[in-house]
Amino acid sequence: MAIDELVDSITIYKTLPLYFHGEVFPFLGLYIITVYFGIYVYDYEEYGEIFMLLIAVLAVLQVLACLCCFWSVHIRCFLSCRKVKTPYEGEIAKIIPTPNNGHSELVKLNHCLHEATRDGVVWFVFQKTKYIWCPDKKTFCSLEFPISNSFGEYLRWKGYIGEEELFEATQKYGFNILDMMVPEFMELFIERATAPFFVFQVLCVILWCLDRYWYYSLFTLIMLVVFECTLVKQQMRNMAEIRNMGNKPYNVQVYRNKRWKSILSDRLLPGDIISIGRSHNNNPVPCDLLLIRGPCIVDESMLTGEAVPQMKEPIENFDPNKVLDLEIDGKLHVLFGGTKVVQHTPPSKTSAGIRAQDNGCVAYVLRTGFSTSQGKLLRTILFGVKRVTANNLETLAFILFLLIFAIAASTYVWIKGSEDVKRNRYKLFLECILILTSVIPPELPVELSLAVNSSLLSLAKLYVFCTEPFRIPFAGKVQVCCFDKTGTLTSNNLVVEGIAGVGENKTRVLPVSEAPQTSVQVLATCHSLVQLDDGIVGDPLEKATLSAVDWNLTKGDAVIPKRGKYPGMKIFHRFHFSSSLKRMSVLAGYTPPGSTETNYVATVKGAPETLKSMFINVDETYDRIYLGLSRRGARVLALGWKEIGRLSHQQVKDVNREFLESDLHFSGFIIISCPLKPDSKVVIKELLISTHMVVMITGDNPLTACHVAKELLFTQKKGGTLILTKQNDIKNSWAWQSIDENIILPLEKNLDCDKLTANYDLCVTGDGLIYTNEQHPKYIKKLIKNVSVFARVSPKQKELVIVLLKSLGYVTLMCGDGTNDVGALKHADVGVALIPNSSDKIVEKVKKSESIKLNSRNDKHKLITTRNANEKTENMRKMLKEIDDGLPKVVKLGDASIAAPFTSKLSSIQCICHVIKQGRCTLVTTLQMFKILALNALIIAYGQSVLYIDGIKFSDTQATLQGLLLAACFLFISRTQPLKTLSPQRPLPNIFNIYTITTVLLQFAVHFCTLVFLVHKSRTYSPVPENILNHILDDKESEFEPNVTNSTVYIISIMVQVVTFAINYRGRPFMESLSDNRSLLYTLIMSSCLVFALCLGISPSFSKSFDIVEFDVEFRFILLATLIVDFCCSFILDRSCLWLFGEGKLNVHH
Repeated sequence: MAIDELVDSITIYKTLPLYFHGEVFPFLGLYIITVYFGIYVYDYEEYGEIFMLLIAVLAVLQVLACLCCFWSVHIRCFLSCRKVKTPYEGEIAKIIPTPNNGHSELVKLNHCLHEATRDGVVWFVFQKTKYIWCPDKKTFCSLEFPISNSFGEYLRWKGYIGEEELFEATQKYGFNILDMMVPEFMELFIERATAPFFVFQVLCVILWCLDRYWYYSLFTLIMLVVFECTLVKQQMRNMAEIRNMGNKPYNVQVYRNKRWKSILSDRLLPGDIISIGRSHNNNPVPCDLLLIRGPCIVDESMLTGEAVPQMKEPIENFDPNKVLDLEIDGKLHVLFGGTKVVQHTPPSKTSAGIRAQDNGCVAYVLRTGFSTSQGKLLRTILFGVKRVTANNLETLAFILFLLIFAIAASTYVWIKGSEDVKRNRYKLFLECILILTSVIPPELPVELSLAVNSSLLSLAKLYVFCTEPFRIPFAGKVQVCCFDKTGTLTSNNLVVEGIAGVGENKTRVLPVSEAPQTSVQVLATCHSLVQLDDGIVGDPLEKATLSAVDWNLTKGDAVIPKRGKYPGMKIFHRFHFSSSLKRMSVLAGYTPPGSTETNYVATVKGAPETLKSMFINVDETYDRIYLGLSRRGARVLALGWKEIGRLSHQQVKDVNREFLESDLHFSGFIIISCPLKPDSKVVIKELLISTHMVVMITGDNPLTACHVAKELLFTQKKGGTLILTKQNDIKNSWAWQSIDENIILPLEKNLDCDKLTANYDLCVTGDGLIYTNEQHPKYIKKLIKNVSVFARVSPKQKELVIVLLKSLGYVTLMCGDGTNDVGALKHADVGVALIPNSSDKIVEKVKKSESIKLNSRNDKHKLITTRNANEKTENMRKMLKEIDDGLPKVVKLGDASIAAPFTSKLSSIQCICHVIKQGRCTLVTTLQMFKILALNALIIAYGQSVLYIDGIKFSDTQATLQGLLLAACFLFISRTQPLKTLSPQRPLPNIFNIYTITTVLLQFAVHFCTLVFLVHKSRTYSPVPENILNHILDDKESEFEPNVTNSTVYIISIMVQVVTFAINYRGRPFMESLSDNRSLLYTLIMSSCLVFALCLGISPSFSKSFDIVEFDVEFRFILLATLIVDFCCSFILDRSCLWLFGEGKLNVHH
């Protein structure tokens, strides 16, 4: 069972003495035994080579064991530690995080004494989070902050008194520091240089040196080191940027020892009482604060992406027995670290409690450092940098799959070579090792990360930012796309149509100018709008209604009619809108003409079905009117009002929500139309065409939601849409009811989903979802995948929908506005939060970037093949510059959001198509890279085996030029861009599938037959030279001398490489075709021309520069014809496999 959302399990260990370590003690014994037998038992002069080889093998194994301790904390614990029963005995802890939350680590256990109880305290820090041993629970728990007390406890707290309390709090929580150490260059380089693939690459370089590939080895080693240095430099820049994102300390007023004093913000502790006001010098809120006294307006765009400043209310006016719940109360009462206060109102002088000297609002420090909301986002960015990896399990399986063929090839070489007793065993062993290493491409990790990095950069140019890069391939596998409605599919440019349900003709929609006084007063007062220096801020719907009634809002929360028709009013108390309650209420007042006393009224607005029971009397046309308006897609809110009369100051302070929301008089329905965003219809249509299931999940009325769903083609069936509705006449009776109420199908009698969905689309309300989930858990699993609209759902119910879809194995995408949709966005495989604050300038930039040809930047990636060392170095420098430009830059605050892994700075849902396109492009690129690497590795392995049997190999120049060609082609593939439209075809989701395995094996069979046939032919035209036969029998190294067999195998290797790239490059329908990817196309054409030129011997001097001998005329045509047949057969086989097995399936029946 997981400890929390970050840590999956914790194991306690004690470190063994160094001489008892598994990588030391056993090897010392083996060394001693080997030396003893070599000197005293056997004749060293006779068996000296064997004993030296044994010592070398032991040394290699010991080095490998030491490196394994660096690579795996599990191996390190196994070899150098022992488990202990209690943490009090332990020295280190092995932490295994939950999936996608970083890597397992060994952390130091800290032991100290509790000052008050003198008990031992054991704790550790993992990913900037402190965990403490809890003896009662027998487990480690994350540090508990004071975030779940009652409101009364917070109000009664008077801050820390005495130095002893402060010392204890400091020891427990630490200071409010959002900082991280940037390691030194060498420290990071050593970390990368000891990584498994880098060590393997260096081992390959050493083996190539032993086989006298000097230039190739040197070129590869320099390229590896420079590339790793580039990565380290980028990592240091990223870390420096993350460090700069933390809040800079500034002076704040804190209440300690019963008096106010100024301290730096980085010295704040949870439990401190501080004064917070409008941000000066652009200073953000220093940590997470609970507002105790005095309201304020906060800009949360840097954290949540919410463009509208949020009103924060103090807890002093709420029930003191209420327990703080951050998920529910955070939006109203908590100031999150990293946000900015744009306006504050000092606490009233007449109210009791602590009052700040600087007239700021009084707040209680809840969380500090990396435990704040801002700190958690920084942690996500910091530890998300290392997540740009492919599927490690699939990669390992892929390597093991290739290793089977390599073992077969090297075994064949060893057996064949051993048949000649005179053959040098050292050389034979070296050649077998080279064959084994050749099937594990050293460039594999670089190539795989390039595909993801390219997508990250492309998305960033479209103002879509990602904090969790590992989710990009999931975007290519998405099956179900879920959308919020309000603000996501519909625009914020709302139109107030008028008031219905009042007057003589209740069905008539009256213009707001003709509405009754009570309706106008409700609209003028029942809102959360605030007047700032820059204008009115708040919900776009409320701004639209206030503008429609033509009233002004002042900074003192007074509302005044512009034309003076009605008396001005003042808002005294707000009970803000809640998604779960579906309503809002306000206590307002006005001074009647000729009076000096305030007359108080309650004004309420909310969902018609919710407010219906709160009205004293309701007209019989109530339901018919609001349902009829909802059916045509309008947003309908019921308005309520009641006269309260005079109240004392204490009564105003003590008024509660239940009192305001009872015995109301109906004041009509406000009708608001929400026009669709210009591109919503186009995007949804594109998603439907590209075989995605689309679902709407909204808190709005089901009838309104169904109307919008029909407009956007979420629902298309001829029978219409059925809504799961509770029947009022029978308790716990639910039925499928049509929009016009002509069709009613009892739920209990219609549990056959297939039959029901054959003719009808389905809409389920939040209450219906909970009922079916609790009463019919098996039915909900069949039902959920067939529902097109979820309406009147709370944030928790949105989350439930996503969790249910994922439990059925569907890859889900959720798109919302990042406020009420946070839970759903975080639980989805791909969560995209829209930040609706983009400027026209950004939109202009996006349009401009889309108009530029996607492949234009590939033109600068040309690598010139040459033997000149200076030119090689220049080419390498250019390529590394391109790689450096292509590295993913760290995501900054303001671009990232705590709401979702993906954040779009544009409010358009077009970003969903961009994310899916890049996901598909990454999937396809990764798949084709695996195919190409597999085929190249297999051909190189078997090509080498053919050569090594005859004691022949490639020249240093040949190996270097072949490596350059391979690197260039892979670089051009990784830069491929997706097409502008999504395809109905789906990419294959995994590496291991029938298509990939079949096509790789069949293509390899064709290439292998070509290789065997041409090598056999080459030997008939030119037998193995005598000097080569002598070379493989003795220990002397001779100069490389080209021959027909060597030249043939080299030409085959180059041609197979070209054929592999040309055939296995998968362009359309997911990304640019080969003809569009000019850089790759020209490289392959030039390589093909090179092969033909070498085959035909057009220029003897040119052939000589490649160490190619002149062929017999007859053999030239045999060689050319065989290569052409090889290409044709490989192409036909691959396309046949693609036609039979190469298309992904959508497993959603809708």
